[in-house]
Order: sequence, then structure tokens, then C-alpha cells
Amino acid sequence: MPNNGRVIFGATVTVLNLDSDEEQTYRIVGDDEADFKQNLISVNSPIARGLIGKEEDDVVVIKTPGGEVEFEVIKVEYL
Repeated sequence: MPNNGRVIFGATVTVLNLDSDEEQTYRIVGDDEADFKQNLISVNSPIARGLIGKEEDDVVVIKTPGGEVEFEVIKVEYL
């Protein structure tokens, strides 16, 4: 799969939480594979839905169960 820097299903995405200044890495997986403790997030989760289609350096505000969080996409990988 070519690395075009766009977030898609199966991508591993490193984001910077602009509210807490923490870097987090997630892999976007199917519902049956999701395990938040392992940073495997469902393609249907609020975070994944907000990141799908975004590119490196994009900033996005995502509505999560804990409130709105602003993320910057740092790196997109296809492992």
C-alpha cells in the first residue's frame, strides 16, 4: 500500500494532543480487533472517524466521550 500520508483503515497514526501536549499512536482496525489498551481503535470510534481522510500536519477537533479534543496528525504509517 503506498504511503501517501492519508489516514485510512489499517493505518498507524501518531497524533499530538494539542490540549495536553501528549503524543499518542493508534492503529485503526475493525470492531472485532479493537483494544484501546493496546492502542488499537475501531474504525467506527470517534477518534478514528475524525482522523480518517486526514493527512500529516492536519489539525482536527474530535468530539470524544470526554469532550472535544484537538489533535495534530504527526505521522501516518502503513505497517
